[in-house]
Amino acid sequence: MFQKVLIANRGEIALRLIKVLNSMGVGTVAVYSDADAGLPFVAEANEAVRIGPPAAKDSYLSFDALLDAAKTTGAQAIHPGYGFLSENVDFAEACRQHQLVFIGPEVESMRRMKDKSQARRLVSAAGVQVVPGSYGVVADIGAAHQQAEKIGFPILCKAAGGGGGIGMAVARSSDELDKVFRQCADRARSAFGREGIYLERYFEAPRHIEVQILGDRFGHLIHGLERECSIQRRHQKVVEEAPSPLFSNPPGLEPTDSLRAALFESALIAARSFGYSNAGTVEFLYAEGAFYFIEMNARLQVEHPITELTTGIDLIGWQLKLAAGEALTVSQDSVIRQGVAIEFRIYAEDSVNFFPSPGTLTRYREPTGPGIRVDAGYQEGAVVTPFYDPLIAKLIVSGSSREQVIHRARTAVREFRVEGIKTNLPLHQRILDSEKFCRGELSTRFIEEMGKA
Repeated sequence: MFQKVLIANRGEIALRLIKVLNSMGVGTVAVYSDADAGLPFVAEANEAVRIGPPAAKDSYLSFDALLDAAKTTGAQAIHPGYGFLSENVDFAEACRQHQLVFIGPEVESMRRMKDKSQARRLVSAAGVQVVPGSYGVVADIGAAHQQAEKIGFPILCKAAGGGGGIGMAVARSSDELDKVFRQCADRARSAFGREGIYLERYFEAPRHIEVQILGDRFGHLIHGLERECSIQRRHQKVVEEAPSPLFSNPPGLEPTDSLRAALFESALIAARSFGYSNAGTVEFLYAEGAFYFIEMNARLQVEHPITELTTGIDLIGWQLKLAAGEALTVSQDSVIRQGVAIEFRIYAEDSVNFFPSPGTLTRYREPTGPGIRVDAGYQEGAVVTPFYDPLIAKLIVSGSSREQVIHRARTAVREFRVEGIKTNLPLHQRILDSEKFCRGELSTRFIEEMGKA
């Protein structure tokens, strides 16, 4: 096991990684921008290194700053968390060249997934059904129009090197495509430092189902069951749960056991086609009675706690062990569902118009009680700045049944006190009070349709 790990991230995931590493006896190095100097993760790490001004390109996306910090502190490995450089194959390669372990999949696997359109081609060749779309980066707007005519509107433009819903937008007509294409290209450059857009058919109201994957370098690969992430806003996940209620109440979809088994087998085939190791997630859309592969995320997911709580698998712990070269000792037969868990992302934003709401947390009180867990990146008095993703905390609620979890979650959301900024807690209350949510009737347009009710 590593003696010291540098965490190339911030906020709640940096703090979560610090806690896990400390519990394993591994030293921790935090890196921070000037905007984050006062956040809890900086104080909790064994060491902390300033890496630059607030702009992500000058701090959390700076190869030189991160590699210099690792060298200066004597870290043997870098954990990228999620977002930022977590799926950047060039950074993973730079770590390898500097004799640092990148805690994630092998560089060669990442290279196969680097361009998500090419990844779709590889998975399709292995026999997994993919969303219809372009099988390569679209060179320019002219080529985009040609591809769109073949695929059919509406079209989803996606950043080839993106993730987390960033760099994605829908064009419902040829007239909209010019604007959307440029918008996604600009966002891809600013968020990921990479250009390249590909196109997919846009399903109007699909379900978003993903499968957790865990594998070692010796060919042992397992799945960690599924999560549902259908409740989204502008392609950004808001609520995630495990297991998916699709399999509890699937109209016209019997038998559910064979449907779920087919999903898991498709996920494993996709992961094997990349030669995947470490923790990752295979994402699917469910629409028109079928599952369609959309992408594989070569990193830890924001929603990983609900899998940990419902399977007993320590995903971060295994990430570290697998990156250190250990064999995976978890067998597929031992992965058994244990209850239900739902995660609510708490964002610093207006719950009505969804505008960002930066500012000082003048009051911050987390809920407590059976089955209540909060992973937060801030504390009372901390400042939420406009420079990064507005996620301030994750409320994770677990229990023996979905009905029990919903009941506990309603109380927890009411008791969660945040003042000084606006949050989306009122939105979560509306979701929990929705009859459709309680029935498990979910789709990626859930929030949009709830607003019209």
